[in-house]
Amino acid sequence: MTRYISNPDNLKLMMNMLKEKSKNIQFEAFHVFKVFVANPNKPKPITEILLRNRDRLAEFLSEFHSDRTDDEQFNDEKAYLIKQIRQMAPVQ
Repeated sequence: MTRYISNPDNLKLMMNMLKEKSKNIQFEAFHVFKVFVANPNKPKPITEILLRNRDRLAEFLSEFHSDRTDDEQFNDEKAYLIKQIRQMAPVQ
């Protein structure tokens, strides 16, 4: 899994899959995407992609599957990701 989440192409794929027509694919992509964001040892290319898209990702995730009001774990994870993305600092 570490190798997978270190590859920027995989992050880009998951970001695109978050916008798929199928709600199920979106939801499953979210679970993989959160591993990229939550990884405390993100490689520089992953961090750069997330930083470059920070505002759009935070806005997108705020509206993402907003109909899942009864899924407390999902909403907690989504809030955590939004917070993590907004607090990301540039890599030196």
